[in-house]
Amino acid sequence: MRVGVCILPQYRWPEAAPMWREVEELGFDHAWTYDHLAWRTLAGEPWFATVPTLTAAALATERIPLGTFVASPNFRHPVTFAKDVMTLDDMSGGRLLLGIGAGGRGFDAAVLGQDELTPGQRVRRLDEFCTLLTTMLTQPVTDHVGEFYTAVDARTFPGPLDGPPPLLVAANGPRALDVAVRHGSGWVTTGLEDMESEEAWWAGLEVLTARLDEALLRGGREDAVEDHELFPRYLSLDSFTYSLGPAGDGGHLEGVARLEHMVGRAAELGFTDVVVHRPRPDGLYAGDPAILAEVAAALPRLRAL
Repeated sequence: MRVGVCILPQYRWPEAAPMWREVEELGFDHAWTYDHLAWRTLAGEPWFATVPTLTAAALATERIPLGTFVASPNFRHPVTFAKDVMTLDDMSGGRLLLGIGAGGRGFDAAVLGQDELTPGQRVRRLDEFCTLLTTMLTQPVTDHVGEFYTAVDARTFPGPLDGPPPLLVAANGPRALDVAVRHGSGWVTTGLEDMESEEAWWAGLEVLTARLDEALLRGGREDAVEDHELFPRYLSLDSFTYSLGPAGDGGHLEGVARLEHMVGRAAELGFTDVVVHRPRPDGLYAGDPAILAEVAAALPRLRAL
């Protein structure tokens, strides 16, 4: 089991830079930030842009993979985003992990005044987004006319250092999971929302992992059903704290024993990677950031689960 840390993009850079360096220095396996324009109950708080944040993080660190958790077509266009991805890949020395999702009905979906999409339209848009983004990252000139996107003589020079970064697709429903298998190098999930308890959240994850296996079989990826490292599975361990609504405010990076229990449950469900949030001063994901050092000391034990 690999363990990563998500740092929300809420801090001015002189305060944020040491956070990213600390995650690397403590030996965590990956580091992430959210790709939203604003987010849920934190929409009235400071919130910086994702691509500049990851660019600065790439220059402040040396080895740790850096990721979007997760980018979506709600406000991204694959032509312009391909340029961002190519540049991030270059400036990080090929360390970018590209989390992509369909986008929901939240702030990001409405801020540009777009018409509401049906769930089926969002899945088709995700499919086309991944198709065009991957195409642009694998060839220098792209033309495309689709249901949602057009590209005319779009240029991607010089391209990524060693091919497109790993595309980790967030998906829960069968159709979205088929998109994840078709385009992705791995799967990301935060579990099901609106669950009445933590146990219900874990039960939902068991359903989702079974759905993923079914999608892998439909996609001819029997090998990845047997060997999960061939299609890694990433889980945000703190997700049910907001899937439960306001009563779930808090976080799970509250003790190593608690985290070890949760990592063990994730491992039983076949997850290869988990992500926890760097504790915030109060509210959602509140806690003492000093616990990161305690978790880091336990990483060899957690990785063995």
